[in-house]
Amino acid sequence: MGYYPDWTSATLPPEKVDFSRYDWVDYAFALPTQDFNVTWDDPNAPALLNRLVTAAHAQGSKVKLSIGGWTGSKYFSPAVASDSSRQTFVDNIALAFDQYKLDGIDIDWEYPGRAGNDGNLFMPQDTTNFLSFLKLLRAKLPADAHISAATLTTPFVDGNGAPSADVSEFGDVLNWITMMNYDVWGSSSNPGPNAPFYDACHNSTQPQASAVAGYEQWTSAGFPGNKIVLGIPYYGYRSRSDNTHLRTRDDDNAQVEFRDLVSNGQLVKNTDPNGPAYIGGNGFTRQWDECSGTPYLVSSEAHSVISYDDPESLAMKAKWVKEMGMMGVNTWDVHGDTDDLVLVRTAREAMGLA
Repeated sequence: MGYYPDWTSATLPPEKVDFSRYDWVDYAFALPTQDFNVTWDDPNAPALLNRLVTAAHAQGSKVKLSIGGWTGSKYFSPAVASDSSRQTFVDNIALAFDQYKLDGIDIDWEYPGRAGNDGNLFMPQDTTNFLSFLKLLRAKLPADAHISAATLTTPFVDGNGAPSADVSEFGDVLNWITMMNYDVWGSSSNPGPNAPFYDACHNSTQPQASAVAGYEQWTSAGFPGNKIVLGIPYYGYRSRSDNTHLRTRDDDNAQVEFRDLVSNGQLVKNTDPNGPAYIGGNGFTRQWDECSGTPYLVSSEAHSVISYDDPESLAMKAKWVKEMGMMGVNTWDVHGDTDDLVLVRTAREAMGLA
């Protein structure tokens, strides 16, 4: 699975995507409106969605419309707050589902019951209202339509702001959740892993944010493990730092895609068949963080540390997903892979897929 953001079309048009590598594609994003409809932040987005659906369906892949996102979640809370608002919101989503010949809907609400982006509206009843909305949406859409939700590694919060102890009812209406196991640490003078697989050293300041912890937290709250998808990043964060290890978080944004690390020469293909697929270049040295199970690049000359995922770390995660009986992996986003698709090929191979 993979997200296809509408802003990537200039460099990766839908017609150039190898959808045979992705069983499902999420088109990001439609945005909830103040009057409980959905809209777009780009006037060309609807036409692009039509192209994406045509191209994906031609290769046997299915498409969900992802609603929300980090900057698009402001009006979710009022949209699901009452019977009438929920009905209006569901009816409008169903119209979009039919209009664009979709296969499903992805709700990327960041986040029910808690603050996300500045200005987002939220209330203590959000999680309860969200469940009511999903039940209504499930009843409205065709029986074969798929509904997913993008989530944190911790369950939706209860009315007191703590992770809910029982989210089993969400498993009845959602086909799966995608745990967004990324953006755990951003850019910082004391950088940490963008997407920690685990907390092997038991010293993380965010132990609940690893992939392993996320699975344990959701299943302990009653969500089916076979309906959990692990979100994996095709990007990392570059930090101006002289540190040689990873630790704490900052919120500065300095994302860099894996494909750009390769094209800019910070990563180069390794000629040693016994080593990692890529090693550092242009003054960067590849290191491995044993605590999180992820790589990072260090350059003392550039005073930079880059935390990211590569074929080795993604293979570890994908293999674990398979072993745990989880549904699969979903990447943010398809554009970040290399031209020869080394990341998605690696993930599929690790899961035993062609």
